[in-house]
Parts: sequence; C-alpha cells; structure tokens
Amino acid sequence: MTPHAIALASAVCSAVATTLIQRGLRRSNFYAGFWINVTVGMVGLWSAVLLLVPRSEYSWRAVPYFVASGIVGTSAGRLFRVAAIEKVGASVAAAILNLAPLIAAGLAIGLLGERVTPPILAGTLVIVLGTALLSLSGRHVGFRPRDLVYPFASAACFGVVAIIRKLGLGLAGPLFGSAINVTAAMVASTTFVLASGNRGALRCDGRSLLYFAAGGAAENTGVFLVLVALGLGEVSVVVPLAGTAPLFVLLLAYFFPSGMERLGWRVVVGAVLVVVGVFLLTGW
Repeated sequence: MTPHAIALASAVCSAVATTLIQRGLRRSNFYAGFWINVTVGMVGLWSAVLLLVPRSEYSWRAVPYFVASGIVGTSAGRLFRVAAIEKVGASVAAAILNLAPLIAAGLAIGLLGERVTPPILAGTLVIVLGTALLSLSGRHVGFRPRDLVYPFASAACFGVVAIIRKLGLGLAGPLFGSAINVTAAMVASTTFVLASGNRGALRCDGRSLLYFAAGGAAENTGVFLVLVALGLGEVSVVVPLAGTAPLFVLLLAYFFPSGMERLGWRVVVGAVLVVVGVFLLTGW
C-alpha cells in the first residue's frame, strides 16, 4: 500500500472509532469509554510487538519520549476526546480535533523558528471561520458553546504530542513506540480514574462494552497506520490525508444516523472548512 492509501485508511479508522464511541456513550459514560479504549490498545499493541518485533529492536532510549507522549497525547488527549464526543457530538468533535496540525505548526513556528507562509495564513483564517461556524451550530444542534473546551483541549494535547513522538521515532520503530505510548497512557488513565473517585463509573453494559472495545481497536489501528504512513511518505502528504477523518464522520452520520445529533448546514460547512484549512496549512 502507498502512504496515501495508508493515511486515508487511518482517517477511516478514526472516523469509525468516533462513531462507535458515540454509540457506546448512549448507555454509559466517558470514563468507561476512555479506559476501555486505552486498555484495548495496550493489549493489541503489545501482542503485535511480541509477535512481530525482535528483542534486538527494543530501543529503551526511546522510552522517555513515548512515556511522555502516552501521558500527554493518549491519556489526556483521549480523555478529552471521549468527553468531547459526549458533550458536543461526533461531527463537531471530529472537526475541532482536526486542529491538532495547526497547533503543531504553531509550536514549530514559535519554538523551531519556522517561517510563516501565505498558505499558513490562509489555512489559519479558513480554520477560524470553520470553528466559528461549529461554535454557532451549538444553539441549533443542542450543546453549549462552552462545551467546546473539551475538543479544543484534546486537539491541544494531540498537537503538542506530535513533536514528542517525532523525537521518539528517531530512536525506535512505530510498533514498539506505540506499545510504550499506550502502556504509559493506561497507567496514567487508571491512576486518574481511581484518584478522582470514579471507579464505579467504569461499569457498563455488554452493548456499550462492545462499542467501546471496537472503537478502541479502530482508533489504535488508525494511530499505528499514521506512524507507518509517516515512515513511508512525506509529512506534507500524510498529515492532510489523515486529517480528512471529519469528512468520513459526516458520511457515517448520514448513512448510519444515531439520533443523537442533527447534521445542520453549519456543522457540515464548518467541518469541511476545517479540513480545507488543514490542507492549506500542511498540504502545500
């Protein structure tokens, strides 16, 4: 498979995961969805590492980077992501989560001295317009504008962690790094749930468990495919294609309506504008 096909497959996996998590939240809560999501990822990735990665390729120098990425990105990022899906719906959450490349680009400009180009300015303006439409859609779709803090917080976590993962990938392969990443997230998420006194919230019925487990498998597969695509192709090609997940979420919501959210024109146009903005920022 080409990097283009792998990146698009990652976007589809992310969209499927978002839709499945939303359905699981019908009869459960975001604590259970978040914890099951991370647990499924840890079991699946370590199984793959033990089967496919030789012991000689275990690079322990990369562990600190992937531990940090697991806490910041996988643990905090996914916690806010599941909360965002519960608070504002799958379509709006997926669109705002696509701001992570913009945050990463801003950090690269501020910390690494990269220059601001016309595509970056144009992409930023388009993303701001799309986000404004999504915010205005809250009154029509049924969420409070202040609930947008959850998807924005998740996007910030994923944007920051991109730089940490890039450093770690220079020392270890994507499969081993992903396993360390999700293990650190598992420890952090379990500690958070227990410390917050929400241990009882981890209980859920069989149907929600299946949705959350399937969503976790889809999401972790998507993360691994992004790492594989980055290893085979250029970032400027892989990132925009992987960032088309909100469009697939809209398609799934149209063909498989859940009854939990309405797809108004503001949601559709706002999601499309955010994706176009990402293309302007990174695709050119």
